[in-house]
Formats: sequence, structure tokens, C-alpha cells
Amino acid sequence: MDKSEAFARKQYERLTQTPVSKLILQLGFPTTISMLVTNIYNLADTYFVSQMGNSASGAVGVVFALMGVIQAFGFMFGHGAGSNISRKLGAKERDAACIFASTSFFSGLCAGLLITILGLALQTPFMRLLGSTETILPYAVTYSRYILLAAPFMVASCIMNNILRYEGKTAYAMIGLVSGGLLNIFGDYLLINVFDLGVEGAGISTAVSQLISFCLLLIPFLRGMIQSRFSIKLVNLKPQYFLSILWIGFPSLIRQGLNSVSTMVLNKCAQPYGDAAIAAMSISARVVGFMFCVGLGIGQGFQPVSAFNFGARKYSRTKNAFFFTIAFGCILLGIIGIFGFIFAEPIVMRFRDDAEVVAIGAKALRFQTVSLLFMPLSLCGNMMFQSIGKGGRAAFLSLLRSGLFFIPLVLILSRLWGILGIQCSQAISDILSGIVSLPMVLIFFSKLPADGEEMPQKL
Repeated sequence: MDKSEAFARKQYERLTQTPVSKLILQLGFPTTISMLVTNIYNLADTYFVSQMGNSASGAVGVVFALMGVIQAFGFMFGHGAGSNISRKLGAKERDAACIFASTSFFSGLCAGLLITILGLALQTPFMRLLGSTETILPYAVTYSRYILLAAPFMVASCIMNNILRYEGKTAYAMIGLVSGGLLNIFGDYLLINVFDLGVEGAGISTAVSQLISFCLLLIPFLRGMIQSRFSIKLVNLKPQYFLSILWIGFPSLIRQGLNSVSTMVLNKCAQPYGDAAIAAMSISARVVGFMFCVGLGIGQGFQPVSAFNFGARKYSRTKNAFFFTIAFGCILLGIIGIFGFIFAEPIVMRFRDDAEVVAIGAKALRFQTVSLLFMPLSLCGNMMFQSIGKGGRAAFLSLLRSGLFFIPLVLILSRLWGILGIQCSQAISDILSGIVSLPMVLIFFSKLPADGEEMPQKL
């Protein structure tokens, strides 16, 4: 047995024999750290830029929607490839896994380059579409220029991060993301506070940190430290490969893309209430994103366990992993939510010491901390269906939170209740999404075959 075969066997035994609770925590801890640091540097951008006024702070929310669009393509190719790779490795089909890895990586680079070209050509109307007011627009255009230049690296980094996670190599993914995140925080301080470059400094810092993350994440692939690899010769656009990546990854495109669309709609609804309302909702969204990343990190530890064991026909482990992740996530997010509810005002005030911003943002934050308990239900259901290749059901669940529920809610409630409707719409959407998701998962699990049996095509 050569070195690569011994490595593959050891990885197979680890992912199929380690108790699922222990395995999820082992894989989830590095991803949680990665998510925390990523959100910390998002909060750092918000903090440093917010010191320049409400218009600059509002620009962060607008550009955040742009970053969501870019990341949507990265997650589409990354989750689409990662799910296939993990299931192929579970079925001991390494060559097919390498084809999926190469096809997604180079396709993602091309998609990122296209975003750069189109984004720079249509930058001003795009910023208006994402919710810029005339006072926010100059800041948003300056900030977004550097984000667009970094788009190919952002997409490719998302792809590599997800492939590493699905192979169970979450520590490698953590090193790449954490290093870039910490450098971005330092860059924000240096370029904004020391060199006084304003939002331009925030944009440069983010772009450079994304390039560094890309380089660090690429190292395990170049050095053969994981089972899949990248080669232009392995790119295969035949339907069985390319369409499988797109179909399974499509829920991620929907989820991330709708996050950007929902941010755009939210900003449009908040415009009548001024830049303070847009800034407040941007800050509360960032804070809730930071809180939720703990649950998201554990969920990302669940995905490779789910996909690999499903591919190895160990269905009971997929089921047990799901319920452990739900229980652990609800307990953890419940504790975090209590803290956020109690200290909502001082939390928002740390980003913008403006009475109107604090009043609007704190109430929105309290609504969303209550809904944190329901978010693991929709998230884990979505992740489970996507990781095992059930793209249709995953796509439907992806549509709920930021699309089918949120967009109609914020449009209707903002007219009925004014600013209160804007503040509570996301929380109501999260609760409804969780309620819908759980029965779908329970019905699916009730029809699973016994371990070792072939999965029915129609299930």
C-alpha cells in the first residue's frame, strides 16, 4: 500500500468510525474559528468606516451586498464540488473527486474574472441598485472598486475553503481564512487611522487580505496534502460533472445571492428613514451574522460528516449527525442570543455613537436574537440536503429565509408598520423558515434505507 492509499484509508476510517458528536466538534471547531475571524474583520470594516459618518457606514452595508454576490458564485462552485468530492471519496472514487475539484476551481476563477469586468463597467448603476443613496454613493463606489478587483480571488478562496472542509481538512481552511482576516483588521487600522485613506483604505485592506487568503488556501493543493488536486487537464465540462456541480451548488448561489438581494430590498425600504436607518440595519445585520457564525461553523463541521457517510452508505450516521448539530446549535445560539438581547444598545453603540442609529439598530438586533433559536433548523436542513446531493430540496430551503419569506415581509410590513416592520422582518422570516424546514427533514429520514443498502433514486 503506497502513501496516498494509506492516507485515503486513514481518512475513510476517521470519517466513518469516529463518534459523530466528537467528529462534528473536531471539524466544526476550526470552521467556527474561521467564521468568527471572518466576521470580526467584517465588523472591523464596519467599525472603522462608521467613524466617518452615517453615509460611510451605510456604504459598508451596500458593499456587503456586493461581496455577497461574489461569494455566492464561490459557494456555488465550492459546495457543488465539495459535496461531490466528499461522496466520491466516501465511495472510494478518487479520480472522479479530482475532476470535480479541478472543474470547479477553474470555472470559479473565470466567473470571478467576469464579475470584475462587468462590475467595474457598470459600477455606479450597480451601487444604486444595491441601495445607495446619493450621499452614500461616493463612498460605495470607492470601496467597491477594490472588492471587484479581488473578485476572482474571493471566488476561488470560497471554492478551496469548501473543498478542504468537505475532505475533513478544516484546519487548513482555518489557517487560510484566519490569516487573511487578521491581516485585514490590521490593514483597516493602518490604512484608515494611520494613513487616513478612509473607505479607500478599507477597500484596499479587504482586497489584499483576500489575495493572501487565496495564496494560503492554495498551498495544501499544490503540496499534495489532501486527496483532491487541481489540474487544467482534469477540467471536464461534460454534463455528469459540470451540471452536477451547478445543481448541487445552486442552493448556495440562491442563498448567498438572495442575501444580497434582500439587503438591497432592505436598503431601499430603509431609504425614506435616512442614512441613519440604513447604517443601523447594516450594523445589526453584521452583529447577528457574527453571533450566528458560531452555529454556522458547527454546521460546516456537520457537512463533511453528512456527505462522506452518505456516500459510504452509512445513513444512520448522517441522521445522528443532523440531530446532534441541531441540538448543539440551538443551545449555543440560545446562550449567545440572551447576551445580545440584554446588551443590544451598547453593542450597536460600539459601532456608531449616534442616538438615532442606536435606537433603530438595537431594536432590530433584539428581534433577531430571539429568532436565533430557529436558525439551526433551516440551516442544517439546507446543509444536509445539499451535502447528500439533493439539490432540489436544498434549493427550496435556500429560497425561504432571504427570498420567499423575507422579501414579501419587509415590503409589506414596512408599509404597514414603518420602521418597525423593517426591524422585525428578518426575525419573522427566520422563524417561519425553521418551522417549514424541520418536517421536510423528518419525512426524508423516515424513508432512509438501512445502512449498506442502495439509496432509491426517487428518495
